[in-house]
Formats: sequence, C-alpha cells, structure tokens
Amino acid sequence: MHVLGRDEGTGPAVRLGRYRAADGSDGATVGLDLDRPHAALIVGKRGYGKSHTLGVLAEDAARAAGVAPVVVDPMGGFDGLAVGDAVPAHAVDAPTVPAATLPPPAWPALFDLSPTDPVGALLWDAAAAADSLAAMIDRVETAAVDGDVRRAARNHLDLADSWGVFAPDGLAPDALLSGAATVLDCSGLDDRPAAALVRAVARGLYDVCVEHCPDRLPWLMVDEVHAFADGVAASALETVVTRGRTPGVSLVAATQRPSALPSVAVSQADLLIAHRLTAAADVEALAAAAPTYLSGTLRERLPTTPGGTVVVDDATESVHGVQVRRRETPHGGADPRASDRAGQSSSPVPQSGHSPSTTGTGAEQVGQ
Repeated sequence: MHVLGRDEGTGPAVRLGRYRAADGSDGATVGLDLDRPHAALIVGKRGYGKSHTLGVLAEDAARAAGVAPVVVDPMGGFDGLAVGDAVPAHAVDAPTVPAATLPPPAWPALFDLSPTDPVGALLWDAAAAADSLAAMIDRVETAAVDGDVRRAARNHLDLADSWGVFAPDGLAPDALLSGAATVLDCSGLDDRPAAALVRAVARGLYDVCVEHCPDRLPWLMVDEVHAFADGVAASALETVVTRGRTPGVSLVAATQRPSALPSVAVSQADLLIAHRLTAAADVEALAAAAPTYLSGTLRERLPTTPGGTVVVDDATESVHGVQVRRRETPHGGADPRASDRAGQSSSPVPQSGHSPSTTGTGAEQVGQ
C-alpha cells in the first residue's frame, strides 16, 4: 500500500481507498500517513463524501498505536464509530469542559464583547479570579461596579450556565488521549457553546502536548469546521494548524465551504482531500492556495462522482485521484427520506438499480 503524506519510513496509516484511474477504474490501494503530525483539510459539497471520508480516517486512527483521535461532531453523524467492536471508540452525548479551560480573554469574546467594555472587563476579571462558573458568578455579584454592569455580566454567565457545557468535572485533555476514539456529539449545542467546547478541546490538547510528551498523539477531527472559523474557537484552531506540528497535534478539518475559512487554514494544510465542489467561491478559495506542482487547474482535477477525491500531498509534492473506501462502521450522515418514513410507498416509483445498502447520499455510496 502506498502511503500519502510521507516520503519515507513506515508507521501507522489510514487505508484511504484506491487510486482512481483516468477512465474511472480502481487502481492500487492507497493510504494516508498517521505516523507524523499533519494539518489536513477535507472539502466537498453536500452528499459527495466529505463526512464519510472523515469517518474513514477516524476508524483507522482509532486502531493505530500511538494515536488518539478526537472527533468533534456538530451534526450527530459519527456516533456509529462506537457501534459494535470494529473500532475502539466511545461517544460522549453531552460533552462538558471545566469553565477554567477558557482563559480570561475568551470570556468577553464568547459574547462578542470588547475586553475594554465594562461588562467584558468584568467577565475577564471574574474568569481570572475563579476556577468554575459558579465562582465566576460569585465574583461578579460582589464586584464593586455599576449595578447595570453587574446585571449584564451576570446575565451572560447565567446564559453560559444554561448551555450545560461547563462543569467542574468536564473533559480533561489527558482523558481524551486514551486508547480509543472519542466522539464529542455537539448536535444539541448552539454555535456559541459548541465553539466554547471546540476552543477548550483544541487548546487543551495543544497545551498538554507542549507541557509533556503523551503516550499518544492527538488527531483532532472537526466536521463542519466553517462554523468555528470565527469567534471564540478560531484562535485555538489556528494555533493547532500553524504550530501543532512541533508538539505533535494533528488537525483534520472538514467543510462544505472552504471559502468561509481563513486563508491560513487552506494554505497551511499539508494534505488536501477535495471532493466535488461547484460553488465558484469555494473552488477559487482552494485554487488561490494551490501548490506550484499542481499541473493544470484544480477545477479541472476535481472529481464529479461521490467518493472520488483529489489528494494534494505536500510531503511528496504530488497530486492523486483516489476513490475512498467504504466505512466499516455505520455512517449517520445520510439524508432522511420520506419513503423510508412511510414504510412502503402506495404507488411504484422508479428505482435507481442500487440495493438498499448503497442508495442514499453520496456519503453512503463512496468507496469500494
């Protein structure tokens, strides 16, 4: 198996799929390096296998020695990783983190407040002096500030408490570096609490790897990463992208909208896995960061069928067409169908010729 992402050596790898020949036929088996840290970007429009590919990476990363995958699941599509015994994985249905994992500057930013605003400054002060949300509220209640400022800060903290994402016994970075994949189901969270969770997890994994050498290297996998491209999570994700290699933190970011990402997220990716894209802005965002060794235009190389990808590999400065393999665990990202809900249709409908196990979204059909 040829392994993309490295130019020499051996080590754990993902079984990504097979090379895709110009005529669409399958070639040799191809893998993706797990031995070294990477900043990888998976892009593709809805239904063409972006989340499926992220799941493929998570499956093999969970089984690899020395690797600890952490999957941020904003849509509830990755719980299948923890079904059965195929993959050592567990899903956290209501993930929480200690409030202290957000540093003082993050608290004003969480509510779009300036740190020089009186309310923002009070939140900063409370976070600097307290190690839990309850202690922050106590600090605000006893602060020598104007009553309106105190009430506004208290309202913000009460809102944060209502999210249910902060708890003194919440996830610690060391707990995420276990021998199994961890799926953080954020489907029940709105954007702000989900961003707070992503910020705490991303920065926590980075810090623990800087402070000491853990037994396993973290691979943080974030689906729909464009939802966290600005706001409180953005700086932590950028830190992992730009500085994660040295301490050994990898990031795999998946998105339907590469045009919504900061340019550094695209330009710093040493592995790009591109499924079908049709929006001009998204194609242009990738083309702007296309390497000089890419022959022709990226638009010409993009696949048109579900599961097909173009992989741009900086390690070997090469570009490859790959058909992603099928997942071994259930994929939860399929679109619901009215015909499934109704049971049996009252009138015949044209069939595609696929068996029930291969119909549905492109994400279900990818690979061989």
